[in-house]
Amino acid sequence: MNRKLGCLPVLLLATAASLCGQTRLGTISGVVRNSSGAPQMGAAVQLLGAQAAAAILVYTDSRGHYSAHDLPAGRYQIKATEPSFLPTLRENVSLRSGAAVVVNLTLNTLFEALQIMPVRGRTADDNDDWRWTLRSMANRPILRVLDNGGPLVIVANSDNQNDRVIKARVAFMAGAEGEGFGSPADQSTSFKVEKSIFSSGTLSLGGNVGQTLDAPAVLRAAYSHQFADGERPQVAVTVRRLQAQTMGAEHAALQALALTLSDQVRLADFAEVEYGTEYQTVQFLGRRAAFHPFGALDVHLSPDAVLEYRYASTMPNMTAEKGFDAAPADLSESGPRVSLVGVSPRLEQAAHQEISLSRRVGENSFQVAAYMDRIANTALLGVGDNVADDNSGNLLADPYSSTFTYNGGSLHTSGVRAVAQRKFSPWMTGTLDLAYGGVIAASDPSAFMLVGEPSLNFDAVRRTAIAAKLSGKIPRSKTSWIASYKWNNGARAVTAVDAFNASPGQADPFLNFFLRQPLPCPGFIPGQMEALIDVRNLLAQGYVPVLGQDGHTMYLVQSARSVRGGVAFSF
Repeated sequence: MNRKLGCLPVLLLATAASLCGQTRLGTISGVVRNSSGAPQMGAAVQLLGAQAAAAILVYTDSRGHYSAHDLPAGRYQIKATEPSFLPTLRENVSLRSGAAVVVNLTLNTLFEALQIMPVRGRTADDNDDWRWTLRSMANRPILRVLDNGGPLVIVANSDNQNDRVIKARVAFMAGAEGEGFGSPADQSTSFKVEKSIFSSGTLSLGGNVGQTLDAPAVLRAAYSHQFADGERPQVAVTVRRLQAQTMGAEHAALQALALTLSDQVRLADFAEVEYGTEYQTVQFLGRRAAFHPFGALDVHLSPDAVLEYRYASTMPNMTAEKGFDAAPADLSESGPRVSLVGVSPRLEQAAHQEISLSRRVGENSFQVAAYMDRIANTALLGVGDNVADDNSGNLLADPYSSTFTYNGGSLHTSGVRAVAQRKFSPWMTGTLDLAYGGVIAASDPSAFMLVGEPSLNFDAVRRTAIAAKLSGKIPRSKTSWIASYKWNNGARAVTAVDAFNASPGQADPFLNFFLRQPLPCPGFIPGQMEALIDVRNLLAQGYVPVLGQDGHTMYLVQSARSVRGGVAFSF
């Protein structure tokens, strides 16, 4: 009997140990974004459970990702706060033993919250906050206002019904783009459809098509998946078809297929890496193929400081800054960049390496960077009314505009950049960008002919560029606007300083404007209607005159003057 009673404590201890072993700790993680989908760095995320005596506090990294580990099972309230935004609260988040739950949160300004409440399905506009990384699209939860007599708080519904809502945007655009070979047609339609699947996956289809069968056409399909640890793999396929006018191939078609694979991985609590590659195959007067790798490594020195190394092999696409992912020429700016030498096609090949340090101090943000570029077969932009009459075999004319591309040879250069940004108010942000580096400049104009070896007519020179940019929103009219001016010292430069700049200071050369104006939407259309106006190089600056083969003057430019506008619908 005593032996049996003596074994009882051992059995009780074994049972308790077994029960404790069955209680596994869980993880809650996610991404904090603003209403336009831009990740918010340094946002404070508080997690309060029913059994916890105090809230757990974590901060988001440069990609807006937060993670809280070793959490007991139960129900939690998750609250995200950041200056200039209303707090966002997610209630009744259930965490099972050993589970990993993904909870994405959206921060809104007071103005955006007031606009969301009365209208179902309204899309919030861009607030132009500091972009530490490229923005990523996110499905925003349905919002409601928590009125408990205290401070105004935005609360996200805990159900997942909205994750299955299809989002769509369509834009009908008109006007000359002036981007050289590959510009969209005078009248084109841009569209994008996005749908969440499997709770944390996103499937999207977008494109840009003209009004006729031979007009430029671009289609892109992509799928991405958000894991609990912040990893976000994506696969995308882009198909392009363009028409060309050149000697011996007056109506040759360029067909390009690109397969893009990318991923975002957290290496530790203070570091993450984004990497990928694009395989591009082009059928145009023969077949060409190329790999375009890219990647970035971010190291967080503090919640407000990031050290980044970035590698790129294609020009950045900055149309997301306009707050409309189907903005004019969105997909048409993605490449390939093609030029001709003796009726033989050349694909532009580039390698950009950059190391930068970014820091945020209150409403101010700063960045310093050093970079090195190596570009082969540089595709220069040209303008001329008699482009189709040239028979040199070196001009690749765009049949939908009076523009062409021309092979500018190679450029090997290095440079530096400094960026300062200040948020003057919730409705206006100012940015100043100073860059110094090498560019391609036209040599002696009296001897310049668009024939022969292009390397004889260009020089690599160093230039300084200063860009000032203002962006914001007019509260009463809800007008979103961006105005920028980029000045270059010296003359005859035909490429931009720091062409691979993807920082918030990036701006097109010379004077540019972009406007988005919400319009009254008919009751039978369940969405939002907007007017879009995109103006580039309004004053037609930087036109470098060159002598064509027939004696007519053509121009090489960093950015051609163009005006493009239309109407967009968001559903």
